[in-house]
Amino acid sequence: MIRAFLAIDLPPSVRPALGRVQEELKKSAADVRWVPVGNIHLTLKFFGQLPEGEVEPLTQAAKAVAAAQAPFELQITGAGAFPSLNNPRVVWVGIGGEVLALAQFYRRLETALAALGHLPEGRPFHPHLTLGRVRSPAGRERLAKMLKGLAVPDWPPFKVNELILFRSNLSPQGSTYTPLQVITLG
Repeated sequence: MIRAFLAIDLPPSVRPALGRVQEELKKSAADVRWVPVGNIHLTLKFFGQLPEGEVEPLTQAAKAVAAAQAPFELQITGAGAFPSLNNPRVVWVGIGGEVLALAQFYRRLETALAALGHLPEGRPFHPHLTLGRVRSPAGRERLAKMLKGLAVPDWPPFKVNELILFRSNLSPQGSTYTPLQVITLG
């Protein structure tokens, strides 16, 4: 069994600014487990534990959908939180740009993967990059206030040319992501 997910990785050029946003939010002293900047990605589908025999069929289904999808541009937008800014549990930055192309691609992926037994998400697709997860109420109010007033950098758009099937290995030091398959768009 392997723990796996399908995601859009980020270009190295946007990672330093994501790190600066995290550093600014860390000043809240909230009890947050921050995602290492190198691990931040746009998740399209989290599979959880998969039998190794399912990796190839999933890859082929994703390749078929990706082959029909032209590359598109995305852009990082403002910060937010789930379930709300007043009650942050997951701290994120949003995704803008060609979000209609992204949403249509996501729906086609969900349909193809559902045919293999991986049911669609039960909630609407809200593209975002997770920066951290709040572990306790400590400092949550300060974090919420900082999120509301946070000035995020003006990121340039980036081209999405591929998606990646990642293996996720959990350890006490955190998650390590290893690409299993790189799937090209178009």
